[in-house]
Amino acid sequence: MAADTSDIDDIREQARRWLADDPDPVSRDELTAVLDGLPASAPELADRFAGPLTFGTAGLRGPLRAGPNGMNLAVVTQAAAGLVTWLAAQGGTGPLVIGYDARHGSRQFAERTAQVATGAGRPTLLLPHPLPTPVLAYAVRHLGGVAGVMVTASHNPPQDNGYKVYLGAELGGELGAGAQIVPPADAGIEAAIRSVGPLAQVPLGEPGQVLGDDLVASYVERATAVIDRDGPRDLTVAYTPLHGVGAAVLTAAFARAGFPTPGVVPDQAEPDPAFPTVSFPNPEEPGAVDRLIALADSTGADLAIANDPDADRCAVVVRDDSDGWRMLRGDEVGVLLADHLMRRGVTGLYATTIVSSSLLRAMCAARGLPYDETLTGFKWIVRAGGGSAPLVFGYEEALGYCVAPEHVRDKDGITAALTVAELAAGLKTQGRTLTDRLDELAAEFGVHHTDQLSARVDDLRVIADAMARIRAVTPATLLGQPVDSVRDLLPESDVVILRTAAARVVIRPSGTEPKLKAYLEVVEPVVDGDVQTARRSAAQAVAALRGEIAAALGL
Repeated sequence: MAADTSDIDDIREQARRWLADDPDPVSRDELTAVLDGLPASAPELADRFAGPLTFGTAGLRGPLRAGPNGMNLAVVTQAAAGLVTWLAAQGGTGPLVIGYDARHGSRQFAERTAQVATGAGRPTLLLPHPLPTPVLAYAVRHLGGVAGVMVTASHNPPQDNGYKVYLGAELGGELGAGAQIVPPADAGIEAAIRSVGPLAQVPLGEPGQVLGDDLVASYVERATAVIDRDGPRDLTVAYTPLHGVGAAVLTAAFARAGFPTPGVVPDQAEPDPAFPTVSFPNPEEPGAVDRLIALADSTGADLAIANDPDADRCAVVVRDDSDGWRMLRGDEVGVLLADHLMRRGVTGLYATTIVSSSLLRAMCAARGLPYDETLTGFKWIVRAGGGSAPLVFGYEEALGYCVAPEHVRDKDGITAALTVAELAAGLKTQGRTLTDRLDELAAEFGVHHTDQLSARVDDLRVIADAMARIRAVTPATLLGQPVDSVRDLLPESDVVILRTAAARVVIRPSGTEPKLKAYLEVVEPVVDGDVQTARRSAAQAVAALRGEIAAALGL
């Protein structure tokens, strides 16, 4: 008991020091209430002080709460001070460009970042209102920013927020101009953050220059240039931004491109940080697009599209003769977009990640186009090939697509939606659909059926134990075939890849959520043009593979 009392006293003292330096009276009151609840509140207090949020290649992301292990004004002030110190140390001279979404705290965190930057003598450009992440990524390139900050937690739960950092050409180089940071920049910024002294001594300046809507108009104009200006436009689209910030920009882009304005799910159209109509604000989650499908049905839509809350991802839902409507997998949309660009004559490097379908590789090999695959994340995709050939398209299976790297060097759910609409409208003139094109690709290259085994955990030790287990007792066979290749990407990345002649499994912890993920793929040849039989066989094989991998991981 004495040890427990000592631990509580130690954490209480940490909390009191934090309170003395916290610039936000709201979070001070919150933390004071937790302190007043001791000893019953000891577990919660310990969690808030378990350690600081670590600044990694995804920046910061965590729950909105007082204390170092949360997103709050104190943590953001420290992060901003560390970032501007690091930028100065690197000799970066341009302005810092700052964007934010509509989550709780986003505007406050963006404005505080601007004040810290101007207080350090750094010119600062603040986006005019809550906007999609790709608009910020575009602005960094378009405005010659030394770096960009986007305050967003993307598709995380409502209680979270986050802080992404992009670099401009000056410090990011040609491949990283307007892209998310990669090592060693993340470690350098993290070290600078930890070196920040008392927050009361961080000078705060003016809010910086607030940009006008001409920036948004510029983004929209460039976005519409991604597609053929004279292509078919007869397409009825249903759309949802899932209570996020995508609706105004996407509908403006569709209108400028000459498409009919998409119908928008009414009770999900406006930004709402509570995300009241979905249990989880991610279009991939069960039930998230139910209202979208209802709208598509009632309006006779040809196609339905969803963005995630910061509109950097794009989900596509299509009519399916057997099942009504179904969401296309990220791999399906990825190969559809790649194939469409190839048919348009777009040459250059096509890239995806190690967890995505191998179909893109097969397509590039057959069509004589350069191909590369990277670790998971767009920070790697946009640097694919190391400059050996210009990147023209990249995608990741988690609904992220980059169809115009010279416009936005990151995933962009707005331009992806436009390009999907262009493809669907063109097929419609032929009396065909996106699923018809998928069948055509399957007949040529075989069915590449992909799926996921995803386990959300409360205790991160479950993930560590599962990864240790698969490394210690690796399956000798999968689906009755010998495992002929095992790749362990440690120490570079916590990833294990298993392959047989017809199957592949990639196992890794999620980089942004408390999840363990196994990415499953089975390739089934199409015999005598019978695509549907091959699809059924591949689906059955993937279902069996999921069970084998779950058992191997101890889940």
